[in-house]
Amino acid sequence: MMTAEDVSAPEARFTAEQMRATGLHPEITLQELRSEITVLSGSGANMVVLDHPEGKILVDSGFAISQPEIEASLSLISPHPVRFLINTHCHFDHTDGNEWLHTSGATIIAHRRTRERLNLPQSIPAFRYSRGASREGALPSLTFDQQMRVDLGNESVLLRRYTPAHTDSDTAVYFERLDVLHLGDTWFNGIYPFIDYDSGGSIDGLIEATRENLELTNSHTLIVPGHGSVGSREDLVDSWNMLTETRHRVATLKASGLSLADTLAKRVTASFDSKYGAGFIPADLFVALVYRGV
Repeated sequence: MMTAEDVSAPEARFTAEQMRATGLHPEITLQELRSEITVLSGSGANMVVLDHPEGKILVDSGFAISQPEIEASLSLISPHPVRFLINTHCHFDHTDGNEWLHTSGATIIAHRRTRERLNLPQSIPAFRYSRGASREGALPSLTFDQQMRVDLGNESVLLRRYTPAHTDSDTAVYFERLDVLHLGDTWFNGIYPFIDYDSGGSIDGLIEATRENLELTNSHTLIVPGHGSVGSREDLVDSWNMLTETRHRVATLKASGLSLADTLAKRVTASFDSKYGAGFIPADLFVALVYRGV
């Protein structure tokens, strides 16, 4: 919950209900990154599909209401079924389709905190969102604590946890042979990020996650954000600079005694707004989240 000072803190540009409604008849876009690996966009967060004769590996599951369109898109890639579904964290736009994918035969894999979060009621005030605990079929059946490797034929996929960042359940998914890295919502490319303090996130953790992500990448790595377009290490460096500089500016103002309202009035992100300000997290909400964490 927001503190008493923050009761009028800004909200996201869209409520969770509005976001989920976009999944009713979505236009799913398929972007082939490298041989055998494709990004699906258009329902919830970015999904990644690794195609393999032994079955597909799917990262995140989109909105459940988009099942027909997602199934059709998966079929366009190949007739192979989804063998493993990996959740990058607990939020509904990444996990809403878990149950139907489980019913179709997929084994769901995630960090243990993702299962724990899904097994509890969840509230995200900035999106006017609340839900009860997920049903058993939507819960990951394979979990890990620090890291896990999923091997499928000649493919090896590394799952690595973060310290609390966007949430306390975040996972990086690295397709090692293909050098493709899915960062979930520890990276919003070209968009101000959301930090979910009610699910254990923190601005300092998000900055640390970005540093760890940079260590995993090189100039050849294709990097898939939770939201926004597929990017490069250079894009990730730009995000690192925006995060660290915004944190510094907000922390300095808060330490001097400025209230949230006065800090928002300073427009500390003005130099970044043209690049990051058009997404579903407005600048004022991002600044309010940073203020809360410093």
